[in-house]
Amino acid sequence: MSKIAATLIAGLFATSVFAQTPAATTPTHAEAQASKDAAKADAKHAKEVAKADEKVEKANAEAKADVAKAEAKASEKKAEAKADQAEAKADSVARSQ
Repeated sequence: MSKIAATLIAGLFATSVFAQTPAATTPTHAEAQASKDAAKADAKHAKEVAKADEKVEKANAEAKADVAKAEAKASEKKAEAKADQAEAKADSVARSQ
């Protein structure tokens, strides 16, 4: 009986040693293809993000240009209004004399 117990104990030790060693990891064709597909997807995503960023920057630049034009028009109208006020004031002073 002690031989059987010794054999069982030795078997447990042997299986525990095999359970702790990592299996040989050789990439299979499917794993290689999956990583290749993932790399392609990442590259495509990065390209799409770059295009979207470029569109946003272009839209921001156009908006800034529109704002600058509007501000220029507003300041021009202000200047015209001030000139008109000054002219009206000069006319009223001239008429009162």
